[in-house]
Amino acid sequence: MSKQSRDKSPKSATAKKPAAKSPAPAKKSAATSASKTAAAKAKPLAAAKAKAPGKATAAKLATPTVAGLAEGAKAPAFTLPRDGGDSVTLSSFSGRKLVIFFYPRANTPGCTKEAIDFTRLKQSFEACGTAVVGVSADSVKAQDSFRDKHDLATPLLSDPTHEMLQAYGAWGEKSLYGRKFEGVIRSTVLIGGDGKVARVWRNVKVDGHADQVLAAAQLL
Repeated sequence: MSKQSRDKSPKSATAKKPAAKSPAPAKKSAATSASKTAAAKAKPLAAAKAKAPGKATAAKLATPTVAGLAEGAKAPAFTLPRDGGDSVTLSSFSGRKLVIFFYPRANTPGCTKEAIDFTRLKQSFEACGTAVVGVSADSVKAQDSFRDKHDLATPLLSDPTHEMLQAYGAWGEKSLYGRKFEGVIRSTVLIGGDGKVARVWRNVKVDGHADQVLAAAQLL
């Protein structure tokens, strides 16, 4: 066979072998997987703790309030006309305990019962050094009619501008038969002789309420 024939023959078995595949990466150890799983579970817990309120915040939320009027706060000053035409101020009761009951409207059933109940207990309130006044957005003329019709003995203050009602958190959004509107929220505030808010009641239920307020005033 000639040299030229040998050069054209197929490559011999000494041709380069294909490169060997690189070894597969080692499997993650069980310890490493467990560690990452624990870390993943810890993240939601840490986020929940970060959002949870602290003790101080929780205590603040638990403080009874009437639309932001906190117990222990200084009672907002006011000057309002009353039935009969005179004016009444917060300072008129300086050194005495004062109950202010806010009612939606004169001569309506619930408001009438509440005013009569406070009148019934007037002497008991006086015996524990406590004055009582009622406040609504009615005119002085309407308050006069309310007093005369039911022989009410507590001063009835008129706040048609809602300024004092708002300061005490007794004016806001209400709902009746699915209709929303702004009006007087039936509320009661007990102020101590030091001029600070001692107790608040919001969205009052009329039955037995005056007696509950009297009991609180007697303990103050």
